Amino acid sequence: MALDMKYFEEMEVKIPKGKVRTRFAPSPTGYMHVGNLRTALYTWLIARNAGGTFILRIEDTDQGRLVEGATDVIYKTLAECKLNHDEGPDVGGPVAPYIQSERRDTYGKYARLLIEKGHAYYCFCEKAESGEDSGDFDRTDDPCRSLSTAEAQAKVDAGEPYVIRQRIPREGTTTFHDAIFGDITVENKTLDDQVLIKRDGMPTYNFANVIDDHLMGITHVVRGSEYLSSAPKYNLLYEGFGWDIPTYVHCSPVMRDAQNKMSKRHGDPSYEDLKDQGFLTDAILNYVALLGWSPRGDIAEQEVFTLDELARAFDLAGMSKSPAIFDIEKLTHFNALYLRAMSPEAFAEVAGPYIRESVKNKQMSVEEIAALLQARCEKLTDIPEKVAFFDSLPEYSADLFTNKKSKTDPEVSKAMLKAAIPMLEGLDQWTQDAIHGGLTALAEKLEVKNATLMWPVRIAAAGQAVTPGGAVEICRILGREETLRRLKLGLNKL
Repeated sequence: MALDMKYFEEMEVKIPKGKVRTRFAPSPTGYMHVGNLRTALYTWLIARNAGGTFILRIEDTDQGRLVEGATDVIYKTLAECKLNHDEGPDVGGPVAPYIQSERRDTYGKYARLLIEKGHAYYCFCEKAESGEDSGDFDRTDDPCRSLSTAEAQAKVDAGEPYVIRQRIPREGTTTFHDAIFGDITVENKTLDDQVLIKRDGMPTYNFANVIDDHLMGITHVVRGSEYLSSAPKYNLLYEGFGWDIPTYVHCSPVMRDAQNKMSKRHGDPSYEDLKDQGFLTDAILNYVALLGWSPRGDIAEQEVFTLDELARAFDLAGMSKSPAIFDIEKLTHFNALYLRAMSPEAFAEVAGPYIRESVKNKQMSVEEIAALLQARCEKLTDIPEKVAFFDSLPEYSADLFTNKKSKTDPEVSKAMLKAAIPMLEGLDQWTQDAIHGGLTALAEKLEVKNATLMWPVRIAAAGQAVTPGGAVEICRILGREETLRRLKLGLNKL
């Protein structure tokens, strides 16, 4: 059956040209791990830096590994991270469809074209069952490789099950170029005749992504360095078709430590997990951008970048060959910087749900509590524990009233509370200024340092040694009645 060459010519005409085009092509197999997010980010940054096009493609050819709802996770994550795509399954585009399982007919046609060009062959061996070989396939033993076109076609026509394999040259070497690793040469005899089309007619990942990248006009292919070993076979496919080879960008792995790559199996966090652990999306993205890339020139020392700044600064020359270690402490540092840089209103909005987790009393203002926290918070998940004392006074020991620096002990604290209670009861207004003025005037009258009075007031009001905010702010938020109730309990304790 002769191939319709007009089909291939029409496909070539559709390919967008003249602009950088990158693609993020995840498999919908669950969560978005950190390495995946970094690939999406770098792919987006390359496109945006060049004023190009960023494409989302869903690679679902491995039907056995698909997870329900995983595609929604991909859309949701990209949207939250503001990595907007110009073309994709949900927005369409000139080279649709953008879901591999919907492109199935295309792959079969291109596999047959490759057979015609002599760079692939039908394989009827039982070994072919596995779809993707583990790499131990010995092509010298494969009788199908030497079948004539007519013999192979007769078996196909007779309904014998087959896979289509790539015909790798027996002799010589293949050299490919990577933007980070440079030129890499391998001996062809070390490469296996990989399966391109499985028995069920579905393409393997290795074949589908080459066809799609070409037909979608992809100029830069960004992927993990674990695919370096497959790159020579991709090159041979491009050359077999007579196509231009895109720029390969193989990113070094993200490691948990010097020995181990990050993986969900070992409990390493996905993007969703990091969000649940109280990290802001902007901080996560900023940190992930620096896992394997560093700014150069006059911004070499810069650490904090907005997404727009990253898009302007990003270049392939700044990428590293060395694996990047994911350091949760460093991410926490970034997160704290981002929290502190927010406007008070924006911080109150993100902190609000965490404050309300432990402060159920609606009389107490989320905004006022947030104002105390902002400079002292590293992760949003730290908040409920830090502010729980506002809701109910914790059990505490009278030992807390003793503080060397503030020159307090039980006797001093008792005297301070005895003086503070009537003074606070008599205040005309319950405002920050009134409470502060009353306490400092009282300290002066008692001839003690401010800290000597403030320490016991704060301990009695909060019931803990470390608090966001000092005595004045805590009393103000608690309200007069609750403050006095707590101070009297503290006095009884002493």
